[in-house]
Order: sequence, then structure tokens, then C-alpha cells
Amino acid sequence: MNVLNAVARVAVGVPFIWLGYDAVSEPGMRVQMAEDFGVPGEYAELSAKANGAVMVAGGAMVALGILPRWGALAVAGAMVPTTLAGHSFWTDEDPGKAKQNRIQFLKNVGMIGGLLVVAATSGRAAE
Repeated sequence: MNVLNAVARVAVGVPFIWLGYDAVSEPGMRVQMAEDFGVPGEYAELSAKANGAVMVAGGAMVALGILPRWGALAVAGAMVPTTLAGHSFWTDEDPGKAKQNRIQFLKNVGMIGGLLVVAATSGRAAE
């Protein structure tokens, strides 16, 4: 594994460790977002915390280079409902709020893309 690859994996993994920990320790508004997304009320907090836990574990796997392909795929999978539930700009009636949610949605799409690059390139003989 080269230095650039290691630095890139840390840069990709650390935000998920941080944000996932925040979701686990203080799910807050994520609970209502989960309910609005269709998760039954009695499971909404658990689902928000579980999603955060997947991000912490997967982000750590990516950052530390421990089964990074699987960690990246797990986080990418967790990011799909997070992005759809948290940044559904197409439902916003306020143009300013829609613009902000569109920006966050597209940032998340970019982060998912980075995770997929990690998954696609991890474990190659050249690393």
C-alpha cells in the first residue's frame, strides 16, 4: 500500500467515524427523519443509532485499512437511506431550503462515490 492510498483512506473514513458517533450518541432529529422515511416509530431511534454504528465501524475499517472494501461497502449502503431521508430536496417547498438540501444530497453522492472507489480498488495486488 502506498502513502497516498493510506492518506486517502483516512480522509474518506474519518468523517464517517465522527458523524456516525454523533448519530449513535445523540440521534436527535435523525429519529424524526427515520419516521418520516417510513421506519415505524418504535424502531426509529434504533435505526438511526444502528446507521451511525455502521458508519463508525465501516469508517474505521476504511481508515485503518482493515477489510476496507467491506467497510466502504457497508458505509455506502448506510449512506443511501441517510441521503434520501435527510436531504430530500425534491419535497421542499422553500427554494432556499431545497437548494441547501440539493447541495448536501450531491455532497453525499460524492462521498458514496469515494467509498465505491475504495471498494473497487482495495485488495488489488499493487497495493
